[in-house]
Amino acid sequence: MKVKVATTAQIPDDHGLRVVAGDREIALFRVDGRIYAISNVCRHLGGPLADGWLEGRKVACPWHNWTYDVTTGACTLAPNASLTTFPVTVDGDDVFVEV
Repeated sequence: MKVKVATTAQIPDDHGLRVVAGDREIALFRVDGRIYAISNVCRHLGGPLADGWLEGRKVACPWHNWTYDVTTGACTLAPNASLTTFPVTVDGDDVFVEV
């Protein structure tokens, strides 16, 4: 199911945007002009990744600094703790996520 979650203007360049699609809490990030969507819940202790620090393609959880690649969902500290990623479509200024 494809759900409109934001507009491109709502997604900052330096950190994430928390959105909800269906029953999923998702973090949107803009990296090199492209928008990516990953689960907003850190696999360590559930911290809100959209509130984390984005540096390049990596976001650090604001609670305990676990880091994830926002383009793949891969955790840099624990390979078995990857996050779910969601396909993103941009139509004009509207951002859609498939859940």
